[in-house]
Amino acid sequence: MHTFLPENFTPIKQKASRQQRSLICAIIVGIVLVICAVVAWCYYSVSLRKADRLKTEQLYLKKDGFTIRNLQGKQVFRMAFESGALDLDSCSKNGEILSCTKSDKGKLNFFVQTVNPKDTVMCYRVRWEEFVADTVVQHTMYWDDAYWYGGAEMSTQHWPIKLSGYQEPKPFVTSDVYSSRDSFGGILERYWLSSNATAIKINDSVPFHLGWNSTEKSLFFEARYKDSSYKPPLGQPPFPELSYRVCVGSDVTSIHKYMVRRYFYKPTKVPEKNAFRYPIWSTWALYKTDIDQDKLMRFAEKIKKHHFNYSHIEIDDMYSKYYGDFDLDPVKFPNATEMFKKLKEEGFELTLWIHPFVNYNSSNFGVGIERGLFVKEPSGRLPAMVQWWNGIGAILDFTNPQAREWFLNNLKMLKAKYGISSFKFDAGETNYLPKQFSTFQPLSDPSIFSRKYTEMAIPFFDRAEVRVGYQSQNISCFFRIIDRDSVWGYELGLKSLIPTVLTISMLGYPFILPDMIGGNAYSNHSSNLQIPDRELYIRWLELSAFMPSMQFSVPPWLYDNDVIEIAHKFTQIHESLVAPLLLELAGEVTTTGDPIIRPIWWISPNDEAAHKIDSQFLIGDTFMVAPVLEPGKQERDVYLPAGRWRSYKGEVFDKTPQLLTDYPVDLDEVAYFTWLA
Repeated sequence: MHTFLPENFTPIKQKASRQQRSLICAIIVGIVLVICAVVAWCYYSVSLRKADRLKTEQLYLKKDGFTIRNLQGKQVFRMAFESGALDLDSCSKNGEILSCTKSDKGKLNFFVQTVNPKDTVMCYRVRWEEFVADTVVQHTMYWDDAYWYGGAEMSTQHWPIKLSGYQEPKPFVTSDVYSSRDSFGGILERYWLSSNATAIKINDSVPFHLGWNSTEKSLFFEARYKDSSYKPPLGQPPFPELSYRVCVGSDVTSIHKYMVRRYFYKPTKVPEKNAFRYPIWSTWALYKTDIDQDKLMRFAEKIKKHHFNYSHIEIDDMYSKYYGDFDLDPVKFPNATEMFKKLKEEGFELTLWIHPFVNYNSSNFGVGIERGLFVKEPSGRLPAMVQWWNGIGAILDFTNPQAREWFLNNLKMLKAKYGISSFKFDAGETNYLPKQFSTFQPLSDPSIFSRKYTEMAIPFFDRAEVRVGYQSQNISCFFRIIDRDSVWGYELGLKSLIPTVLTISMLGYPFILPDMIGGNAYSNHSSNLQIPDRELYIRWLELSAFMPSMQFSVPPWLYDNDVIEIAHKFTQIHESLVAPLLLELAGEVTTTGDPIIRPIWWISPNDEAAHKIDSQFLIGDTFMVAPVLEPGKQERDVYLPAGRWRSYKGEVFDKTPQLLTDYPVDLDEVAYFTWLA
């Protein structure tokens, strides 16, 4: 039987149940989730591969900079790329080298190479090289919550580094900060160290400029040739390169020891022992340029009359007729040969002040022109005339072997003629070079001129002193800090002594002469003698007794008998207590490179309180000095790091670390402490 349906009949569709709809939705959601999961996994995998490509050990690279963590996972270093951003898609990793070939400005050569020299140290070589002439590469290093040390001698010196305001990057070259207060000093190295156990060393090949922003707590590291005293190596295009090494260690002391052993020269010899034991006596502050034979003999007589020991006497400025002469003025020194003979018989060693200038009125000016001994104008035909604090003249070109030989022969002649022991090498900073100049050997880095000048001291190292230092740690003589004013403060005053000596020590110069006791004795920077404040002089004298060498120029007998007695007391302390320790440490320097004068954190590297102490220091590891540096004070706070300490009064302190507040120190005392094993 058949069933017939009307032609207009439409079957009714059954609605899906609620359960079926839920199932369908679940299936759709599931499919979407699977797709999302696959996409996320692919993205995550790509991100992992990219992150792995942009990470090398504990250095994490981003397009605008990088950070470094220590082995404990704490961030200890942060650098930002200011002059360009990396194209991360151009980066790749091959073994220990992470490299990138593009920035947002075009082609470049960027790489980070990991070096793991020992279990406790991790180093990273960083290089950013541009291929566009006269462009600028700038990286900004943030010091964040760390304390930083090193860099350069400055007119206003703090420990740790304390910079103020904003400074556009300027050439990091040697300068005389006494006459140019906003410049970098005569002793500098491209090296900084932090309390976070991180150190950075800028490569020698970099046309290096340094600036800062104290508000952001940052240093600007810049490489450029444009409008700069740096020049590209001969025959090479002016493509700037900023390259440096960053090393991270377990603590600030150990990382510094590693950096010094790895990247610094070391002294090869130890200067004359008597220069450590006995005071040096300079004629400068007392006589300035008015030194003559009678004054020199009276000076020597009074040293003996007041029963002071002496390493030697320095005959300072204007003993010659003209600047550039290599002989004594016969008017000022009519019987020079007999005078030197008599002084030698009385036990005095003599040194002479010397400098790299030949003034136009010296007969040697014509000799220098004829033989081509001077730094020249850019054309290379004429000598470049320079102005220095004693007039106008030319400056000897120490890149020229003939100029070096001529200069040394004249010094040796002086030494042989009068029995001179050595020389005080003054000046040598790049700011005394003309803005545009040429030398026998082209200088891509102007500070190499300072290095060449310090080499002139090598034959006379035992009692020589120099005041410039750049890559000169192996010049085994005393390096003198720049002249001090007779004031208390941090700008070339008494308070600046310890920060400056600690800074120079960290830069690899252990044999430090802290200039003249009491300062230059200038009156408002005039040349008239006005002896320093009595209390300032005494406190300066006491501090100097614990430095590698002492130097008198304002003599104690210009004051009263009490000052003379204090001077005797502390020269005796220096000779009997300090000098033996100094000489022991000096003997170790040639192999270790460790400083003689050390910061308090040297023995307490993880003690944050020790990181910021700027008025105490160590001689070696076992002798701590805490002088009074404030006017009107006969007490001071003393921080004792962990250990057992015995004071100069005989007290024993074993509940350390400890801050002794208002520790009494009389006017004729210095607080010092010996570590007890």
